[in-house]
Amino acid sequence: MASEGVLLGMGNPLLDISAVVDHEFLDKYGVTLNNAILAEAKHVPMYKELAAKPDVEYIAGGATQNTIRVAQWMLQTPKATSYIGCIGDDEFGKQMEKLASEGGVDVQYDIDQTTATGTCAVLVVDGERSLVANLSAANNYKIEHLKKPENWAVVEKAKFFYSSGFFLTVSPDSMLLVAKHAAETGKLCSKPLPKYYMVHLAAPFICQFFKDKLLEVVPYVDFLFGTETEAKTISSVLGWETEDTEVIALKLAALPKACGTHKRVVVMTQGTDPSIVAEDGEVTKFPVILLPKEKLVDTNATGKELKYQ
Repeated sequence: MASEGVLLGMGNPLLDISAVVDHEFLDKYGVTLNNAILAEAKHVPMYKELAAKPDVEYIAGGATQNTIRVAQWMLQTPKATSYIGCIGDDEFGKQMEKLASEGGVDVQYDIDQTTATGTCAVLVVDGERSLVANLSAANNYKIEHLKKPENWAVVEKAKFFYSSGFFLTVSPDSMLLVAKHAAETGKLCSKPLPKYYMVHLAAPFICQFFKDKLLEVVPYVDFLFGTETEAKTISSVLGWETEDTEVIALKLAALPKACGTHKRVVVMTQGTDPSIVAEDGEVTKFPVILLPKEKLVDTNATGKELKYQ
């Protein structure tokens, strides 16, 4: 049985507002299917329209929070997982805290008194989904919140840490502080690394436009996750001149590491093609069990390949 507080996630908490819509709805707001974008002024009325739909669902979301909630469901132990991020002092924030807490997650939100809670429109059409994110308060997380004794105690208690690359756009210094904590704890121990730091590349634009911040964190990463699209993007950015996902995974696994007590593991998904795991110069492939389309409910939080506009 997992111990309380064993896994800590840090990221951008967004209240998902999910509803089934039609193609006309997508066209109305200039949204394409199977895409993920940041909200613009033209998208603002969409959230109110979604909220008025009879089948609307509210989900404590955001890439990292989704992962943590699934992990909590799998682990079963109450408060086996913790989560840190920034929300607003409003009804959406209270609703998200209630949903996450009811799912067993120990949430330690930073409360922004002046900015609304971040939201994400989840538009489902025939089982496929598009996302329109309005970060709002999620964009305002500060490292000072992490350094508070009651919050740093959560860090010290955890054995595993996870963040999506999206958090690099908000508080890379917070990611680096926790990553260094995990590595330094390992150096103080003669046994195999007792703490593990994990990151998902998240999206091609993270690899492109936040490369420097990403490369600051990578030496401390024990498990690096991504998709084949992100793999090809980071390969191009680093000048590796290859689009072979296996080769890229091996190169990422071999990048310098701050703590040598544990070799880096790189996991790359490839849609319906076998997932790739690279470790210590070797690649292992894991076949994907195909699901008939008629059994698909929707693709939200599945890690499905997305294109960013």
